[in-house]
Amino acid sequence: MCADRVLVIRHGALGDLVQSMGPFKAIRAYHPKAQITLLTAPAFATFMGNCPWFDRVWQDHRPGWHQIAEWLRLRRRLAEGGFDRVYDLQTSSRSSLYLHAFPARRRPEWSGIASRASHIHGNPDRDRMHTLERQAEQLRIAGIDTVPPPDLSWVNADTARFELLQPYALVVPGGSAHRPAKRWPADYYLALCRRLLAASIQPVLIGGADEVVLNRVLAEQCPGVRDLADQTGLEDLVGLARDARVAVGNDTGPMHLAAASDCPVVVLFSDQSDPNLCAPRGAKVAILREPDLAALDVDRVWAAVEKLGA
Repeated sequence: MCADRVLVIRHGALGDLVQSMGPFKAIRAYHPKAQITLLTAPAFATFMGNCPWFDRVWQDHRPGWHQIAEWLRLRRRLAEGGFDRVYDLQTSSRSSLYLHAFPARRRPEWSGIASRASHIHGNPDRDRMHTLERQAEQLRIAGIDTVPPPDLSWVNADTARFELLQPYALVVPGGSAHRPAKRWPADYYLALCRRLLAASIQPVLIGGADEVVLNRVLAEQCPGVRDLADQTGLEDLVGLARDARVAVGNDTGPMHLAAASDCPVVVLFSDQSDPNLCAPRGAKVAILREPDLAALDVDRVWAAVEKLGA
């Protein structure tokens, strides 16, 4: 399909963004000469600004329903973008509404779930499909037959400033603050770190601002652990993962970054999320699941680490 201007909508969360890297690459291959714009969350704008598959990155602040002026500003920007085709990979009720930001006589071709989409993904089982398969099917309906796996080879990262000991393992004990049941108990992470040290592998704790206290406590109780909470950008996480022996953590965005960076990963799932729908995939990915993560003992996690060759 010949399109001069293409818009791709993908807000996040981080894991979802990573799992859209394959579709991003496929869209660029299908529209090699088009000007392609990504509409994404502000938190990802700088990171995605370096992605070679987009010419522009726009921030979507996702105004509240009462913020009429912000909605009108967003509507005007979309309408003036001159887009010939839109790939809505967010496929939410909000992103579907954006179709109506375009005048009826000038609506672009639309790949998504909006009721008036020209290339509607109408599979009634779409919400029971893994993210990778769902996006591939959506793009196939729009004419894109081949979608590669997530690719972060374009990310440039210099992590020498962290001066980490080799070998090291990334440990991700945090996750969504409002879903604590997705977290393996802190005491178990402490025991895991001690096993890594006994195997002469330096544990490196990863996390954002919400994990500062948790990671500090773990580091204080386990001398030899390196705590990088709230010190790493997304590029840093990719660079660190490329050189790590293994990464172990909860179902959270940094684990998707690690898996897509070709790092062996052990991802821990509770009944709060379904790995059949959203887990990272690959030959170096081990998924462990218990309805209550307190029932997932350290021996089982360590066995998965050893199986991956760490």
